[in-house]
Amino acid sequence: MIMLGACAAWSLITAGRGGRPEGVLLAVLALAAGYAAGRICGALLPVVAPGTAALAGLGLAVTAPHTMAGSPLISPLGHTGATAALLALSAGAACCAAWAARPPGPRRALRLLAAGVVVTAAVLGSSAGFAASTAVLLCSLAAARMRHRGPGLTGFALATSLVTATTWAIAEGALPTGLTDSLAGPLTPHRVLLWQDALTLAHDEPLLGAGPGRFGELSPTIAGSLSPDGKPHSAPLQLAAEQGLIGVALLAAVFGWVLYMLWRTPRPTPVVLSAGAALTALATIATVGNAVSFTTVTAGAGLLAGMATALPLTGEGDGVGDAP
Repeated sequence: MIMLGACAAWSLITAGRGGRPEGVLLAVLALAAGYAAGRICGALLPVVAPGTAALAGLGLAVTAPHTMAGSPLISPLGHTGATAALLALSAGAACCAAWAARPPGPRRALRLLAAGVVVTAAVLGSSAGFAASTAVLLCSLAAARMRHRGPGLTGFALATSLVTATTWAIAEGALPTGLTDSLAGPLTPHRVLLWQDALTLAHDEPLLGAGPGRFGELSPTIAGSLSPDGKPHSAPLQLAAEQGLIGVALLAAVFGWVLYMLWRTPRPTPVVLSAGAALTALATIATVGNAVSFTTVTAGAGLLAGMATALPLTGEGDGVGDAP
């Protein structure tokens, strides 16, 4: 709560120059509410709660692309990044529920649900969602052989840092030309231009940034775009542009604290690593996309983190991989 409070306070401080902190405050509120709900539901219903969350996330991902454009609550989730994030979180929740289940029947059914998320991602044509949910499922299966969670969580932190550093290097033009061209193809040149605009703003105001919500009005690329959404499609670069390097440091601190809480929780290691894999997949998607701009995604991330760190009142399953 202190970390999230610092994020909210810094957004208000940096908004003193004409910024609009409402989006950041809403994201912080959604994350905190989701985490609190996850801790409560995870303690009372360690299997039912994540299983239900997985079904809900899957339902949103399936229905969102086909909803009417006039729906203010569901239609934005049709964006690629948000759909992929929901699929990754759903797969992670299903895997957590499977490892928390005691009887073999429910455990198999929940694993089939996780596999169903992967199949659904392929049917929807979400390549990012398919890759993310597949990675989550494979990490969850591999977690059964791990007696200690530390190396896995360290790997998640390193993977997120590598993706963030690569994104930053692409925006800076610091990579070799051939490598930059090969990466810029799937990312699209338009997105790379947005990243470069964000980095330019960060260089101009490295401490305070330009102010929350001001990227859209200051980006030359968005000014010349036919369908602008006012976002640079990268959470770290957006924070660097709008809230300076301190905003980026606060975001990294929140993610690091979540991994630390997963390391400290007495929950079985497979549950912890399944949730960690899903949250890492979300962090990766958010680094190269616009996923965390959607309240449903941020609330879902908090919900999964809360359920994975909650201590069930009814005891745990077979204790596979309990050692921290």
